[in-house]
Amino acid sequence: MHKKKKEQNVKRKMMRMLTISSVLLLIILILGFTLSDANLRLSAVGKNLPPSTQHPFGTDWLGRDMLTRTMKGLRLSLAVGAFASVMSVIVATVMGIGAATFGKKADNVISWVIDLFIGMPHLVFMILISFIMGGGIRGIVLGVSFTHWMSLARVVRAEVLQIKSAEYIHISQSYGKSPWYIACRHILPSVFPQIMIGFLLMFPHVILHEAALTFLGFGLSPQTPAIGIILSEAMSHISTGKWWLVLFPGLLLVIVIKSFDNIGEQLRILMEPASSNE
Repeated sequence: MHKKKKEQNVKRKMMRMLTISSVLLLIILILGFTLSDANLRLSAVGKNLPPSTQHPFGTDWLGRDMLTRTMKGLRLSLAVGAFASVMSVIVATVMGIGAATFGKKADNVISWVIDLFIGMPHLVFMILISFIMGGGIRGIVLGVSFTHWMSLARVVRAEVLQIKSAEYIHISQSYGKSPWYIACRHILPSVFPQIMIGFLLMFPHVILHEAALTFLGFGLSPQTPAIGIILSEAMSHISTGKWWLVLFPGLLLVIVIKSFDNIGEQLRILMEPASSNE
């Protein structure tokens, strides 16, 4: 009885944390779409205003509303993060299933490619790909996508190797089904939950690295309201006492990253109940 009550309390706590994280992300998305672009117009009168009721996050050195810039920057980060994470998941899924399904030679080649990518300096590799692709949104998405798939590919490969020994897989093979058919119809649905958890856990890392690339000046134009650009521009104004230019964008970036990390972790625990008792 005590154990059952403890499990119910753990589940309630997890659902409460999931709800809070989801609501925070939803509020940021809604504000990112509803706040007017007129607040981003240059204003000589409203420069460097501290936080107030009219400008909760203050204004920058060009008179632009920092609340609007921050929310639209986070919206861009979420969009880039979602697209890059989807691409990374697709690459990881294809590589992981291919390594475990299409024979020893395919496994050796794909495992070698995974080790090769893991061995490269992470940030340097992202910058290199972004630079080669000409920067911009496309460069950032490709740079982040091609450097975040390796760990998930290993997880998928390990899951598939376990599933391959299942009886229904052997029955399908005995009927002459091709490895491609077995991978799409039997293996992929079985590993889909792990893929979704991997996507959610990958998301905060992708957003953080997107912000790092834009902070370093690789990718977007200075006029784009991206969190990395906002933080990069604000660094030169910290010494003059404009603390709000860094505090609010940086704090909300951390909140977004921790929210997605929390959602992925809680869903992982719900899928693996034994881990909640550790």
